[in-house]
Amino acid sequence: MNRAARIGVLCVSVVIFCYAGLGHVLGRTPDDKAYKSLTVYSEVLQKIQQDYVDEPNLHLVTTGSLHGLLESLDAQSSYLTAREYAEYKQKQSANVSGDAGLTLSKRFGYIIVVSVLPDSPSEKAGIHSGDIFESIAGFTTRDMSVGQAMNFLRGQPGTGVKVGVIRRGKADPDEVDLVREKLGTAKIVSAKVEPDILVLRLPSLDPGRADEIRSRLLDAEKQGVHKVILDVRECGRGPVSEAIAVAKLFVSSGTLSTLRGQTVSSQVFSADSGKVVWKAPVSVLIDATTSGAAEVLASAMIANHRGDVVGERTFGLASEQKLISLDDGAALFLTVANYYNGDGKSILEEGVVPSEVVRASAEDDSDTADDESGSAAADAQKEPVPPRPLTPEDPIFRKALELLKAPQKKAA
Repeated sequence: MNRAARIGVLCVSVVIFCYAGLGHVLGRTPDDKAYKSLTVYSEVLQKIQQDYVDEPNLHLVTTGSLHGLLESLDAQSSYLTAREYAEYKQKQSANVSGDAGLTLSKRFGYIIVVSVLPDSPSEKAGIHSGDIFESIAGFTTRDMSVGQAMNFLRGQPGTGVKVGVIRRGKADPDEVDLVREKLGTAKIVSAKVEPDILVLRLPSLDPGRADEIRSRLLDAEKQGVHKVILDVRECGRGPVSEAIAVAKLFVSSGTLSTLRGQTVSSQVFSADSGKVVWKAPVSVLIDATTSGAAEVLASAMIANHRGDVVGERTFGLASEQKLISLDDGAALFLTVANYYNGDGKSILEEGVVPSEVVRASAEDDSDTADDESGSAAADAQKEPVPPRPLTPEDPIFRKALELLKAPQKKAA
């Protein structure tokens, strides 16, 4: 290591140590554990300087440690370097509207596809939920945060980005070219599967979705429909406020969800009997492709015993992130609050467990959301198959029909 690099490492260590020490003395670091952690970090930097086999790149070392620090919190928290944040702001200011139509998270150390928006570039390219992105734009996702991945996938409509995809049953990645598009609001799929049963498949919970569902429910009632199925599999987009608005169409009383965070004022979202438009039976379909706002909707139905929620445990992404800029030009996407279900459990950590558990396929006999062992390729094969809505081959849908046709319990 050259003299300048050694001095750089030493200076960083001294600054961290002095800051921690000063905070400890002045009472700014009331938790001794935080103080001790900073001193350990300083010691590790010094050991790297003194004993590492080759001359380390200080920039890569510190950047890598910050990425790891954020990802150790949860999959959605991430660190953006100054260059990455500058690119992010440039795309924001230029109103870059090209999108791939994906909801992403991180599992097994790689970026994983949680859900795919219908008619999006990703669906057209054959991307499925459960696919693992081994690389995006030529960069391995092993060291990539979700925020970085989303930034890479955004761009001008008509431009392309290459992704290396590990698919079910394959160990080697396929190279796929995604052509970004400006996406509109995905349409609700509506179908009568029985004379008195209507299915509404919700691909997203974009703003205005609750009003649309309200209109469809009122029309359905006029047409003699007495039972409704809400399919929120592959639903991963939209604000939680829209999920709360949809839940209020069905639930007349009780708590729908709670939002809490260390620096965020606690919010309790309650039902409103004046906004209920559907008092007849209802079922909700979920699985591991259900995330975000859709999880809050499903959780609200379970907590208030408002019909059957059928399927598999959801992915677990219902939380709020905040973008925090740093003095050196970098930034953080930091999870600042979690949504909690009726039992007081964090949806981000626990997901939503259905009231009626049904596996998406006979081969899937384990809860993949709880199993993170083994290689990425092997685990990719265990992810749930994409839903096949409105067909007898879909066991989750079939079970919901059976439950709705059974003698009815009194609606909440």
